Amino acid sequence: MKTPKRLQPLVEEGLIDEVLSRLMSGKEADVFVVRCGEQVRCAKVYKDAIKRSFKKAAQYQEGRQVRSGREARAMAKRSKFGREQEEKIWQNAEVDALSRLAMAGVRVPETFGCVDGVLLMELVTDDEGDVAPRLDDVTMSQEQAIEDHQLMMHYIKLMLCEGLIHGDLSEFNVLVDDNGPVIIDLPQAVNAAANNSAKAMFLRDVNNMRRYYGTFAPSLLHTQYAKEMWSLYEEGNLTPHTELSGQFADVGENANVDAVLEEINAAMEEEFARRDRLRDANQDD
Repeated sequence: MKTPKRLQPLVEEGLIDEVLSRLMSGKEADVFVVRCGEQVRCAKVYKDAIKRSFKKAAQYQEGRQVRSGREARAMAKRSKFGREQEEKIWQNAEVDALSRLAMAGVRVPETFGCVDGVLLMELVTDDEGDVAPRLDDVTMSQEQAIEDHQLMMHYIKLMLCEGLIHGDLSEFNVLVDDNGPVIIDLPQAVNAAANNSAKAMFLRDVNNMRRYYGTFAPSLLHTQYAKEMWSLYEEGNLTPHTELSGQFADVGENANVDAVLEEINAAMEEEFARRDRLRDANQDD
């Protein structure tokens, strides 16, 4: 296919030898299948902020570190330089998150560098070399759902131990190869300790996974991994080796109306986001 303009500099620099096909077009990036020497990889081309449809981006960026006071002031003033710095932070957040999570033992795509707003990374495939499907496109037995859900809870636990929350985790940004789930799409990764919305986002992420796997294994719908993990995290007792039970009991406290409303609002936001993703997926098809 014709080389997209954003990928041409990488071709000229020898980082990409050939653009094979467009894999998908999403709300924050376009993804292409590319050949790099003898390896087939994917190139994620981030869209400019004005073209991105990712809602409430500022909410996700809260708590991210800025290298200097000058950059922080420029970002606050929304100057051209400030907007450029915001873009770099948004793009570098995914590279940083993928690298940290891979080191922590979470299955994520391997990265090969980010150049001029283009992230080169592993193309996740099945044993036959075909692009791995999204979780949303996969059906499974009850036993497989329970096994994969348990593995996903382990990955989410490792992420939280690293101080990171996906922030937009659903069946639409998990791939499934022959070894199980692979978590993708992390430019909005949230700082668990420094973002005021971290808890609500974490509960939503975990419960999205419960809801999806629960369609194949209804017993999972009664688990409380989200509250269990967050409680352990707040207490400083969550480690990569913590054994989770999926159970959590509120210790006789009166209902916290604000917390209940927070969960209701989070559920409503996720339902709207789910509908948006379904619409986007249908448009991509």
